[in-house]
Amino acid sequence: MGHLGALLFLLGGLGALAQICEITEVDSTLVERLGQRLLPWMDRLSPEQLNPSIYVGLRLSRLQAGAKEAHYLHSLKLSYQKSLLRPSSSKDGNDSEAKPSMGQLALYLLALRANCEFVGGRKGDRLVSQLKRFLEDEKAAIGHNHQGHLRTSYYQYGLGILALCVHQKRVHDSVVGKLLYAVEHESHLLQDHVSVDTMAMAGLAFSCLELSNLNPSQRDRISLALRRVQEKILKAQTPEGYFGNVYSTPLALQLLTGSLSPTVELGMACLKAKAALQASLQHKTFQNPLMISQLLPVLNQKSYVDLISPDCQAPRALLEPAPETPPQAQVPEFIDVVLKVSGVSPSYTHSVSVPAGSSLEDVLKNAQEHGRFRFRTQASLSGPFLTSVLGKKAGEREFWQVLQAPDTPLQQDMGVPVLGEVT
Repeated sequence: MGHLGALLFLLGGLGALAQICEITEVDSTLVERLGQRLLPWMDRLSPEQLNPSIYVGLRLSRLQAGAKEAHYLHSLKLSYQKSLLRPSSSKDGNDSEAKPSMGQLALYLLALRANCEFVGGRKGDRLVSQLKRFLEDEKAAIGHNHQGHLRTSYYQYGLGILALCVHQKRVHDSVVGKLLYAVEHESHLLQDHVSVDTMAMAGLAFSCLELSNLNPSQRDRISLALRRVQEKILKAQTPEGYFGNVYSTPLALQLLTGSLSPTVELGMACLKAKAALQASLQHKTFQNPLMISQLLPVLNQKSYVDLISPDCQAPRALLEPAPETPPQAQVPEFIDVVLKVSGVSPSYTHSVSVPAGSSLEDVLKNAQEHGRFRFRTQASLSGPFLTSVLGKKAGEREFWQVLQAPDTPLQQDMGVPVLGEVT
């Protein structure tokens, strides 16, 4: 009987572990500092810099920005409502006047839901219709035989379905079917360089559809795809504890913490990820506002799926601006950065000297000011996006990849510090 009791105790312990994927008891001071990094971004109210993800992240966190938060939502509403009245393309070619992308529009719908608003009325119907048109256009681009390619990405496709789902807006089974097919046929997804972020976003869309039962004829298929996504993300965990990399981990955890199929493997993976995130917070790894806004809900045990029924009365601590550190009088340290471009003919190599802590954008600007180097960027919610180098533009389904020697991809935006050789 004693042995049986011990065995039952062990099984009970494993069962309890299997039900838990929590990122709790993270140092509140570290979380507050993380939120403080979003405050300066909330003062940037030009259309190209407004980022609905910032508002969503705060509303799903334990933190609030007071009056600034309400003003930011008001600015979002003015900007996005105005954008719907503009022609499809601006005659003067001004990018700041362009209509929002599918991903931007989807995030705006999430922001409205984060304020406990359902889209409705003529303006709301226009938003929903525009997002559904985006999805239908992408469905057509994929094609009946699934051999075509999205104009955007499966990340934005999944985000669009999720945004409509939390507003209880049903999309056609055929639209959902394209995302299901992509997950079911892994080789098809790999053609589009699918990352953990993309898998996680697809999983969040499936989670919402499963809970809302908006597509009942696809229910079994959705449940199977959701489990497949979770398995793929768990397999992508690194020895350090991240899912994919440090910056894709927050979105992965949004999915995993809401898992309806707990396992021992899931519980252990989440414990490992929690330790890795804690270390990242201590080292101030997260600086990009998009990444921060995806992490804050995780630290409050929330995800985008919670926007199905958001708790807008939950108490949240008021964020105060971080105290300014007085500048220290010291001679700036300079570093040499070797810039190599292999995607052009002839290849380009140039060395520039920049202050320590300079970003990639700083390095490129320095090279442009002191040599024949030329580059162009485009604003995006995750920071400046490199579109042209030495006159060579990224074509359809092409992009410029930035590597730090010898072969480490740049994982954040162009505003992060770099060292050494960049190719």
